[in-house]
Amino acid sequence: MTDPAQTAGESGRVASWRLLLGNPVTLFSAAVLAAVVVVAVFAGWLAPYGVNDIDVPSALQSPSGAHWFGTDELGRDVLSRVLAAVQASMRVAVVSVVFAVVVGVTIGVLAGYLGGWVDTVFMRVVDVVFAFPVLLLALAVVAVLGPGVTTTILAIGIVYTPIFARVSRASTLSVRVEPFVAVSKTMGTGHLYILGRHILPNIAGPLIVQTSLSLAFAILSEAALSFLGLGIQPPQPSLGRMIFDSQGFVTLAWWMAVFPGAAIFVIVLAFNLLGDGLRDVLDPKQRTMIEARRKQ
Repeated sequence: MTDPAQTAGESGRVASWRLLLGNPVTLFSAAVLAAVVVVAVFAGWLAPYGVNDIDVPSALQSPSGAHWFGTDELGRDVLSRVLAAVQASMRVAVVSVVFAVVVGVTIGVLAGYLGGWVDTVFMRVVDVVFAFPVLLLALAVVAVLGPGVTTTILAIGIVYTPIFARVSRASTLSVRVEPFVAVSKTMGTGHLYILGRHILPNIAGPLIVQTSLSLAFAILSEAALSFLGLGIQPPQPSLGRMIFDSQGFVTLAWWMAVFPGAAIFVIVLAFNLLGDGLRDVLDPKQRTMIEARRKQ
């Protein structure tokens, strides 16, 4: 005999996938991000030149067959440096957001599920951190601990932790009052089982959307810190640092700023568009509204 709840769940998943695949913008952004992931993984093999190979006689050459993105003031291949910088930016963004997800979700779920003084203490600390502007707090962390990749990851992870804590707490507060959670408690089920079996799966949707958006902002934060000289340090290339170094050559070599800037723009836009598409699929209200509009 078929379980009605299981059948309804499968139907919902099918509808969600159909809605996702029917959105060309979301599919295009997913394809762009897939290409970015390939670049981030295989940048060392894709780069036609060494990222720090200096060739002064070839300095400031415009884009050509030999150097698709041109060369910088030291004759280094801009394409190779952009590929390596995308790899570094993605690594920083992914690790820092994973840190924020783990810490933020743990704090938010415990605060929302346990309530009482735990909720009060945890969320007041989160509110204090959340009150600071993102970039200002990241700058403060880096200024205290010193510039570098590890510090950049930690700074970005810290500033985005409150966002995940607030999102997960709000979702947990709505899920913990559901009948299936109450029934599970009356049966004597342990808290860890309830959190893992009932709470986390039902708050995954908003967290997935927030993760996609936070990855976009993490890319921007890393670029900003590197532009200010507090992020990834030379000789390792970074998109923000490449834009900073191009300031004195804007009129002579536009490609030094355009291609790193375009890389940031494309990656951030793709993450944001993917986040919007996932929100439409994972949010029942949004999905219902879209399906109603399509039927009209």
